Amino acid sequence: MSIFRQPEDKFARMTQTPIPTLVSTLAVPTIISMLITSLYNMADTFFVGQIGTSATATSAGYTKDYARYILIGCPFMVSALVLNNQFRFQGNAVFGMVGIFSGAVVNIILDPIFIFVLDMDTGGAALATILSQFLSFCLLVGGTFHGDNLPLSLRAFRPTVERYSKIISGGLPSFWRQALASVATILLNVAGREFGGGDVAVAAMSIVSRITMFAGSALVGFGQGYQPVCGFNYGAKLYGRVREAFFFFFKVAAVGALILAALGFLFSPQLVAIFRRDDSEVIRIGATALRMQCVTFPLMAWFFPTSMTLQTTGLSLKASALAMCRQGLFFLPFILTLPRLWGIPGIQLSQPAADLCSFLVALPMGLGVLRDLRLAQEGLEAQKE
Repeated sequence: MSIFRQPEDKFARMTQTPIPTLVSTLAVPTIISMLITSLYNMADTFFVGQIGTSATATSAGYTKDYARYILIGCPFMVSALVLNNQFRFQGNAVFGMVGIFSGAVVNIILDPIFIFVLDMDTGGAALATILSQFLSFCLLVGGTFHGDNLPLSLRAFRPTVERYSKIISGGLPSFWRQALASVATILLNVAGREFGGGDVAVAAMSIVSRITMFAGSALVGFGQGYQPVCGFNYGAKLYGRVREAFFFFFKVAAVGALILAALGFLFSPQLVAIFRRDDSEVIRIGATALRMQCVTFPLMAWFFPTSMTLQTTGLSLKASALAMCRQGLFFLPFILTLPRLWGIPGIQLSQPAADLCSFLVALPMGLGVLRDLRLAQEGLEAQKE
């Protein structure tokens, strides 16, 4: 059930409710949705990890089996993602949470059945994923016809150049972030095979990426609760509330990131062992890499608020540039050079080094947008006087 009853009531609450209460209320379902989405990947990694190290490492034979099924379900996976974001930006993220959660439960149940009982290996993991994603898609479609959500309607489909331009402009930062993340994963696997000893290093880094993605999803989920607040209040020219929301996001993210980083650093061997407890070399390489990433993880507490604020306030070029930094402009050169110089330590160091450089770029950009918001607010106050 939505926390808002009517559009007018929704606008009033988004622009008048105290920022900590508003952001926290909106963030809870988005955090849960993001964590559940990460569980999709982690569940597959866990069960696939029971097959063997080569299966955990996306090896050619296992990859073909996985891709054969997962590509069939891509339309439903993408559509579910779009619908989930639509609920979030309407301030009704709880609908998205229900759909994603239901799919995750089904995925966890089906994974061991398809992988081990039906002896489908990685193909079974993919089939379980697309079936669960299809369920999520159906539930999310149904959710559009409840509450004050915008219902899906073919009659309302009126594509125009202006609308698609806005969609492309607003989506470019996310597009570049995801596209470069895919390229980064490919190069990480190549570096693992060429300079890290083969499947062992690739499996270790794959596990670490799943763990850090899970931790990062909590911060991203909180940020997704912040974005509607930022967007509504920026549109209403309440720039002071946008600044307040930014700093609230930053403070909460900083505390959360420090806690997660400390836990990850202390228990890195145990976390990696969850996925491959019988492979000591995977645990050794993965634990070191995870600890290195935990050192720079708290820097994301500034990176995410800056990136999301730039994107939500329409500064798409700056947002795209920043989105390209972490796993593009910095990570790609590091993963192409450091492993050649230092082997496995170079692989482990590439992401932390990219995170540090990305923070150094995000710092002045974040301070700049905060300054602009302050000046805009002061300008409005001067006009009233």
